[in-house]
Amino acid sequence: MKILTGNDLKTGDVVWWTGSGWSRHVEDSADVGETGEALARQEEAARRVNVPYVIDASMTAEGPRPAHIKDRVRALGPTIRPDLTLKPADPSAGNWVI
Repeated sequence: MKILTGNDLKTGDVVWWTGSGWSRHVEDSADVGETGEALARQEEAARRVNVPYVIDASMTAEGPRPAHIKDRVRALGPTIRPDLTLKPADPSAGNWVI
């Protein structure tokens, strides 16, 4: 199966095409088949999504599962913990600004 993903233009969130709109949950994604590339161009031109692209996936009991590890990581959501980021000018963090 082929599914369409991209980033929400307003929030930057990873989104998945459901067949009638966009969802933040890969489980909601629909098979776009051979129409995926045309749909991606249409949605990008309408400014609903940024950098959409079609990926391979397989259907599982939990819903579509992206074939490539990169897209499976994207499907999990943000991986950055703001509470662990270092402040650029924080001397105790070893990041000296001169």
